[in-house]
Amino acid sequence: MHFFLRVAASAALFFASPAAGWGAELAVGGKNFTEQLLMAEMTKQLLESKGHTVVKKDGMGTVIVRAALEGGEVDLYWEYTGTSLITFNKVTEALSAEETYERVKELDGEKGLVWLAPSKANNTYAMAISTANPNTAGMETISDLAAAYNAGKSLRMGTTAEFPKREDGLLGLQRTYGFEAGRANVRPMELALAYNALANGDLDVVSAQATDGLIAALGLALLRDDKGFFPNYALAPVIRKETLDANPELKDILESLSARLDDAAMQRLNGQVDVEKKSIEEVSAMFLKESGLL
Repeated sequence: MHFFLRVAASAALFFASPAAGWGAELAVGGKNFTEQLLMAEMTKQLLESKGHTVVKKDGMGTVIVRAALEGGEVDLYWEYTGTSLITFNKVTEALSAEETYERVKELDGEKGLVWLAPSKANNTYAMAISTANPNTAGMETISDLAAAYNAGKSLRMGTTAEFPKREDGLLGLQRTYGFEAGRANVRPMELALAYNALANGDLDVVSAQATDGLIAALGLALLRDDKGFFPNYALAPVIRKETLDANPELKDILESLSARLDDAAMQRLNGQVDVEKKSIEEVSAMFLKESGLL
């Protein structure tokens, strides 16, 4: 009799205890490009495998997903240290990768957001050209690109919708390198389309993201950031403090994924989607399984 009472009491305690965090309902956010769609889906699959219920809210712009995190509409998403440093916290001083992480961890912590351990993936901006394009022949650095604009060349620049408006994008780049691309030369579009247009000669330069799979697949070259303008963009999970306090096991779960990501891994995953045309869901599941996380 006492045995059954103890079993019943233990079961009641297990199912009633919120501290266990088991079965928590979580909203995972994400931005609107391949790498972010992958991160949101991998996070969803990983958390669901641990017993959590996940609503995925991806496909958002940078400012929108951050506002959703601060406002509690999403519980967590993967952000880049450089984006938080410059776009959200308005810090413009040059910092090392470690200093960037520590600064955003401190500043965002004051807003109730927790930066967990960053990955080794650094999806910094980069300016990409095609080595087969005579308009950019011989260019090796962003200073070379600036010189071409200053010499009156009308180089067609493909960008994301956000890049021309960002201080860590075209606005700051032009100030640092002393050039003006000119509104008529800037063509906002989806990055995948921009890369293909660059390879086909319909564009002359593209504001690339360093871990994109299409860069290597299309044989594009990245111009060296010889003035060190672009900050470090380490990819890391960012979570609301109240969500983490209620579900402390999320730290180890998310950091287990973070620890398996680097530039090569992200380029491969992005390439499987953008080049090999595999689905976000399939690529995510394959990586989690080969990493021993599923």
